Amino acid sequence: MVTAAQPAARPLALAGETPRLPGIPRISARHLGPNWYAPVMGTAIVGTAGGAFPGGPPALRWAAGALWALSALLLAVVLAARAVHWARHRDQARAHLEDPGVAPFYGCLSMALLAVGAGAAGAGRGLLGGGAALAVTAVLFAAGTVTGVVVAVAVPYLMVVRHRVAPGSASPVWLLPVVAPMVSAATGPLLVPHLPAGQWREGLLLGSYALFGVSLLATLLILPVVFARLVHHGPLPLALTPALFLVLGPLGQSTTAVNKLADVAPGAVAAPYAHGLGALAVFYGVPVMGFALLWLALAGALVVRAFRAGMGFTMGWWAFTFPVGTCVTGSQTLAHHTGLAAYGWLAVALYVLLVTAWAAASVLTVRGLLRGELLAAPRR
Repeated sequence: MVTAAQPAARPLALAGETPRLPGIPRISARHLGPNWYAPVMGTAIVGTAGGAFPGGPPALRWAAGALWALSALLLAVVLAARAVHWARHRDQARAHLEDPGVAPFYGCLSMALLAVGAGAAGAGRGLLGGGAALAVTAVLFAAGTVTGVVVAVAVPYLMVVRHRVAPGSASPVWLLPVVAPMVSAATGPLLVPHLPAGQWREGLLLGSYALFGVSLLATLLILPVVFARLVHHGPLPLALTPALFLVLGPLGQSTTAVNKLADVAPGAVAAPYAHGLGALAVFYGVPVMGFALLWLALAGALVVRAFRAGMGFTMGWWAFTFPVGTCVTGSQTLAHHTGLAAYGWLAVALYVLLVTAWAAASVLTVRGLLRGELLAAPRR
C-alpha cells in the first residue's frame, strides 16, 4: 500500500547538506515518506494469516512467528526513521501533508501498528507468551485506533480544504485513511474476551462495529468515484497500477472483522443479538468476498497489461501484499463460519499468492535500498 513514486523534493541540496557526487545516490531520511509503513503491514499479514490456518504444520507456525517478529522489528525501525524525518526535515513532512498523492498514506501508520498488534496475539504469542502478547496487542490497538480515527478525519479534511484535486484524478490510494478503522474493527475482537463481562465487553464489541461502519460507509463513497475514473479516463499510469489492489483491503478486512466480531459476540451481548450477528457475518461476508474475487481478477488483468507495457518495480508493489492478506483472513473466517471446504482452499490459494507477492516485493525493496535508489535524493 504505497506510493508508486517517492514524494517530490527540491532538486538542490539544502543549506548544511553535503552535495551528492555524480552517479552516487545519497541516502537520506528526508525522502522517507509514510508509504514506508507498507512493508511492515505486508510482512505482518503474512505472519498473521500463516499462523491462522487450522491444523497447519509446525513449520508454518514457526515461519509465521518469525515473520511477525520481523514485522515488529521493521515497525520499530520505520517509526524511528520517521521520527528523524519529522525532526530534521519538517518542511518535507509538511509538504507530504499538502500533497494529495502522499497525505493518504498516513493511514498506513495506523494499519502498521494494528497489523503488528493483531499478529502479537496470534503468530507472536509463542514468542512473547500469553500475558506479554495481550499487552502488546492492547497497546498497539489503542495507539493504532486513535491514530486511525484522527487520520480518517484529517486527510479528507485536507482534501476538501487544502488540496487541489484535479477532475479525473481519483485514486484507490484515497481508501487508505478510511480503511484503518476497519483494521481496528478486526483487531478489537482479540481483546473483547479479556475485558470484564458487562459494559466493558459490550462497549468494545459495539465500538468495533462502529469502526466497521465508519470504514464501510466511507469506502462506499470512494469506490464509485475510483471506478468512474477508470471507466472515463482509462487505466491508471503504469507505476500506479498496483494501487488497484488497495480496493481489496476494505473488502477482505471487513469480511474478517464481521466474522471475528461474531465469534466473540455471545460473551458480550444478549443471545438474540449474538445469533443475529452470527448470521450477519455469513450474509455479509459471502457476497463481499465474491466481489473481492471479481475485483482481484479485474485488477490482476490490468496489472498484467501494465507489466507487458513495461511497468517496473516501485514501492507501490507492496499494494500486492496487505490487501491480499486481508482476503486470506476473510476466507479463513468464512471457512470457519460456513464449514465449506471451498473457502479453506481459497484461503490457501490466496496465501500462496500473498507469499509470492511478499517475497518479490521484499527482495526488490532490499535491492533498491542496497543500491541507494529508493531513498536517494532526486536527480538534478
